[in-house]
Amino acid sequence: MIRSILFLLLSFLTLSLKAQDLIPLPVKWEKKTGTFSVKNALDIVVLNPDLRSQAEYLKNILPKENHQILSKPGSKNSIILALSKNDLLGTEGYSLSVKEKEIRITANTSKGIYYGIQTLRQLLHDGQVSQGEILDYPRFGWRGLMLDVSRHFFTVEEVKKYIDVMSQYKLNVFHWHLTDDEGWRIEIKSHPKLTEKGAWRVERHGRFGDQRPYPKEGEENTYGGFYTQEQIKDVIRYAAERNITIVPEIDLPGHSMALLAAYPELSTKKEPKFVNPGSKFAEWYGAHEFKMLIENTVNPADEKVYQVINDIMGEVAALFPGEYIHMGGDEAYHGYWEEDPSVQEFMKKNQLKDTKELQAYFVRRVNDIIASKGKKMIGWDEILDGGGLPKSTAVMSWRGTSGGIKAAKEGHYVVMSPTTYAYLDYTQGDKSVENPIYSDLSLARTYELEPVPDGVDPKYILGGQGNLWAEVIPTLNFAFYMAYPRALAIAEKVWSPKGASDFNGFLKRLDTYFTRFDEAGIPISKAVYEPVVEVKKEGEKYFLHLKTYWPGAEVYYSLNNTYPVKYSSKYEGPVEIPNGDLKLRTQTIKDGKELGRELIIPREDLIKRAK
Repeated sequence: MIRSILFLLLSFLTLSLKAQDLIPLPVKWEKKTGTFSVKNALDIVVLNPDLRSQAEYLKNILPKENHQILSKPGSKNSIILALSKNDLLGTEGYSLSVKEKEIRITANTSKGIYYGIQTLRQLLHDGQVSQGEILDYPRFGWRGLMLDVSRHFFTVEEVKKYIDVMSQYKLNVFHWHLTDDEGWRIEIKSHPKLTEKGAWRVERHGRFGDQRPYPKEGEENTYGGFYTQEQIKDVIRYAAERNITIVPEIDLPGHSMALLAAYPELSTKKEPKFVNPGSKFAEWYGAHEFKMLIENTVNPADEKVYQVINDIMGEVAALFPGEYIHMGGDEAYHGYWEEDPSVQEFMKKNQLKDTKELQAYFVRRVNDIIASKGKKMIGWDEILDGGGLPKSTAVMSWRGTSGGIKAAKEGHYVVMSPTTYAYLDYTQGDKSVENPIYSDLSLARTYELEPVPDGVDPKYILGGQGNLWAEVIPTLNFAFYMAYPRALAIAEKVWSPKGASDFNGFLKRLDTYFTRFDEAGIPISKAVYEPVVEVKKEGEKYFLHLKTYWPGAEVYYSLNNTYPVKYSSKYEGPVEIPNGDLKLRTQTIKDGKELGRELIIPREDLIKRAK
């Protein structure tokens, strides 16, 4: 038996929502080769009634031929689904064995059967699968991917497609970022203004920041949307069928401008607010230091705030069956609290020495509210600030890994989601061909994610997660482009045993990924094909350094304004950048063919990169 790594474990399913669009996978046993090949129809044998839905799912992704679902083997080649008892497999592991005329998937639960079907589809999509046995189970129970639907709204069908792709790669937690400054996306029946006003903003185009002016007086709010509670129930059902738990996020006490646009009386100033259309409303100084230009935090000294939160969390808890509700807790600006006399009086009354302790008080109150609804709370790592965090509260570490390390050592469960490895909105290719954003994150760097830092007890690490913030992501296709293949790297790191796979092996499989996504008509980034460009300064001279991660490939370049690049110079080592009006042209070449995009970078931009 083999404990499989990603080649056997990530599910190369066709990534369409419609069964009739899926690639057919009938199988036939070939005696000469001792393999099942993709040819004819078969029986699907269900040895446990509880697996009937999984059998129907499997039948649905096979072509429309005379497949039968039986309770015992018949005369045809068979795929057998069966429950068993194997403590090693846990709730999500499975065994997949291939013998003459029989493929058998066994697991402790239907979840394991589902993942076994994903692996089978991966193998059969490649044409055939040889005799043997796979014993496969995940390293972590939390294998997450987040989607921000506040900054840009995604429809129900788009959210389902995002979930569908997740499930095919054995990611099992969908973190749904439902509220922020740019929009409130969940219907709360007790407070209808949250969606009547908070879900809509004025239309703006271009990059978030100075290019998006504040709303003008009388300007209509035409951009946005929200999910009704019935729509949310539908998405929850859809996700559950794919073994995905949804963790909803209601971001508090900061990132609350949409909430305050609906109910400005919940702020300290109680002034009219607007839903932010992506305008610049904060000054950022680096190292997570900032100043808000417009109030976007609720008033932690106002008891009415907690009454509203109680109402909101009650409806959220009633909708979502999962264990956790995410309260946000990040980037809460304290300046307006410090300026407000009633807040300062509240702090004295409650013996809170500073606004960090005030935020900790707020976090504990929200935690108690969520607990009263039968749920557990999770929040970004700022919820640790000020101390006193209840042990039952989980922490999502995003400001590097330090917050997660601190939380785990204090006895909190942790999800590792650090910017340094897991922020999928960061630029993934060269700045000359990608949308610039405030930081970079290559596929190679993402693959270095290790959810259990040295010195941390693994029992406190729930798993890991990739986050996709949507400031620069207005469409689903671009969301896929930004999320993948980095989400595949995260999927491998949170499923496979530590040290069981390596980046070069991952790259060898990546061509297959690209083919699968191309066949499904889903764009994902191929930036990993392209050269990595670095410039180093030595004295008064500048030297060009080029490399490629792609196995068996070489980098070609020109610095004399000539092209095509493939007929220029092969990179053999550092090259001095001459003076003059010139551009670097560089591209990765393998077997005489261009891989990825040609990079064209003016000399002045190269010099700016010098280290």
